[in-house]
Amino acid sequence: MTETTIRGHKGMTSVKEMSVLQDGPPPGGFPAVRYARRIANTGPSGVTVLLVSSAIISWGMYQVGQGNIYRRGLKAEKIAARQAILPLIQAEEDARFVRENNKLLEEEAKVMANVPGWKVGENVYNSGRWMPPSSGKLGMDS
Repeated sequence: MTETTIRGHKGMTSVKEMSVLQDGPPPGGFPAVRYARRIANTGPSGVTVLLVSSAIISWGMYQVGQGNIYRRGLKAEKIAARQAILPLIQAEEDARFVRENNKLLEEEAKVMANVPGWKVGENVYNSGRWMPPSSGKLGMDS
C-alpha cells in the first residue's frame, strides 16, 4: 500500500511529516480493574460437610453391622443343618468302614492261610484298645 492510500496525502520526505495519531482512553475513561481477590461464598459450610459426612459414615457402619448379623445367622443355620445330618453321615461312614474292613479280613485270611497260629483280624500291637484308621483308606496298599 502506498502512503496516499494510508494517510490520504502524497508521500513524505521525513517521518516528522507524519501526522501524530496517539491512542488515548475512551471518553469517560476505562472501567475500573478488579484486582481484589473475590472468592465466591457458595457451597456448604465446613460444619455442614462434617455433619453430612458423619451421617453417611454412620449409616454405612450400621449397614455393615446389619450384614454381619445376617451372615452370622446364615452361618448358625449352616452349622445347625450340618449337626442335624451328622448322625446319618456317620452311619454311612460306619457302614462303609465295616464293608471295607470285611473285605480286608477276607483278603488277609487268603494271604495268611498257610501261616500257623495267625489269627485273622487280631491287632498286631496288642494294646487292648480299638483305634480307628488314621486315614479314610483301609488296606495294605494304602
